[in-house]
Amino acid sequence: MQDYKSYEEKLFYTFRLSERVPVNNFYRRLKGVLDLSFIRKYTQEYYGKEGQSSIDPVVFFKLMLIGYLENIPSDRKIVEQTGIRLDMLYFLNYNIDEPLPWHSTLSRTRKPYGEELFLKVFNHILELCIKVDIVDGRTQAIDSTLIKANAFMVSLRVNLKITGQEYYNKLKNNSDEGNTIYPPGQKIPIARKMEKGSAVPIRTRRWLLNLNVR
Repeated sequence: MQDYKSYEEKLFYTFRLSERVPVNNFYRRLKGVLDLSFIRKYTQEYYGKEGQSSIDPVVFFKLMLIGYLENIPSDRKIVEQTGIRLDMLYFLNYNIDEPLPWHSTLSRTRKPYGEELFLKVFNHILELCIKVDIVDGRTQAIDSTLIKANAFMVSLRVNLKITGQEYYNKLKNNSDEGNTIYPPGQKIPIARKMEKGSAVPIRTRRWLLNLNVR
């Protein structure tokens, strides 16, 4: 008998993100071998001790790394791409129904750090990736246009496309924010969380998994 598949909305789901990301997935492997706890020490002086929490600096630099590896020099597009990828959410320690930071939060977080600190941390992250043999330390030239998602992800090893400095410049040029620079000790603006109606609402991620929960 011919089957007919229909969709019925459910109120509750039993879902584990870790079970949906293959063990040989690039970002799952990266999550298992990359220790970025040093970032909090490097950025500690840029955060106040009172008020609401801002974006976790480890999450911020993980998002920057995703953008670098996926050839996405845009905060907005980094958030959009991450929001529909289960492996990236798992890499960030985000659940499927957990809202990502607003794209403008990324640029507002990067500015207080400044170019020197950003490159110091980001280049160290790239060095760690090379050390654990998950990326190739040889850089390759690419054009200025966005290209397709990195095909090397399938092989669990990627080539560095551009230098950290070049990537920082691309992000800076594509930023939606102004040029405000915050001195050390001044608290970074509070992260804005993505809600319904934003560029990548929670519903969009669920829709891709047939998990379209309102």
